[in-house]
Amino acid sequence: AVIAEQLGLMHYMDVMMLLARVEQVAPTSDENTTVTDTEFSGVPVRLFVPKKEAAGLRRAIIYFHGGGWCLGDVGMKGYDYLMRWTSNKLNAVVVSVKLNLPTSSFSPFPPVLSLPDSLKKSLPSFFVAPFRSWKATRRSPGSLLFSRLNSPNSFKDPEVETQLKAQALIYPALQTLDLRSPSYEENKDDPLLSRSLMVRFWSEYFTTDASLREAMDSNRHVPASSSHLFQLVNWSSLLPAEMSEGHLYANPTSGSPELAHKYPGFLDVRAAPLLASDARLRRLPLTYILTCGHDVLRDDGVMYAARLRAAGVPLTHRHFKETFHGAMLFISNLGELAAGRRLLNSYTEWLDENL
Repeated sequence: AVIAEQLGLMHYMDVMMLLARVEQVAPTSDENTTVTDTEFSGVPVRLFVPKKEAAGLRRAIIYFHGGGWCLGDVGMKGYDYLMRWTSNKLNAVVVSVKLNLPTSSFSPFPPVLSLPDSLKKSLPSFFVAPFRSWKATRRSPGSLLFSRLNSPNSFKDPEVETQLKAQALIYPALQTLDLRSPSYEENKDDPLLSRSLMVRFWSEYFTTDASLREAMDSNRHVPASSSHLFQLVNWSSLLPAEMSEGHLYANPTSGSPELAHKYPGFLDVRAAPLLASDARLRRLPLTYILTCGHDVLRDDGVMYAARLRAAGVPLTHRHFKETFHGAMLFISNLGELAAGRRLLNSYTEWLDENL
């Protein structure tokens, strides 16, 4: 992807998307689940409906796949397997949302999704309990999740009848301000999600302008006028001692106000939920957060858990110290991987117990 971009042949993310398409599988039903690609009020989804009988109204899960807002598809083998497993394990309807991902010609922020209305119209046909819906997401779409759960309209719009009961976040990306936290530094050369790739994901979410990526890479993208936001992501106070040990917190270096003026998305709470006030966080529902030790995003999830806990949000945080980012998908892509199975079991068992 780097070479193709340097030669002017294709944009970096377009090449990465081509590589991801190798992993795609068709919507194929099996003995346990009926799988179809369809739309809910114009929103493309892959729908997983269990074949086994239900004692009453079914549970429902809405899933946003990972990929740094730039890559992936609901049809990728790993996501298809995860949703198939979840639907069968919980006897639940799973709605896996096909995200409107960028190309070199446009950027996807802010996300435009009409899922609450879509669900209101569509899920009852599957005999789903309207107040037993869950939102689940891998990594980057954690910000999409927050945008829908905590946007101004989602609590004031009388037309939105389908309220979400819980959120489940699987190694989410939640803040754009400090890209040199301990986990970013410790895992900067991680082969699955390096610091440089995560910086690229973040910057491409807002613009293809390389100047933002360069500023983010040097951690000099936040203007002095927004420096007060750093208290919301101050890892020196939000991380447990064992995670911050050996790391010295330095006052952030201010960046150019021009970047924030041109691309305000990286300071938008819809993209970075950790920028939310405590009062806003208190409005969030029951939450599950999964984090891994070998992951640049570890600190995002841990800090979010600390802030939700302080805000009084009912929370379960499961941290897998010896596991790496993306491990859950390896149970289907490269055969059985014990680490991935532990993560998957934790996630589905929590859903089953709390839904």
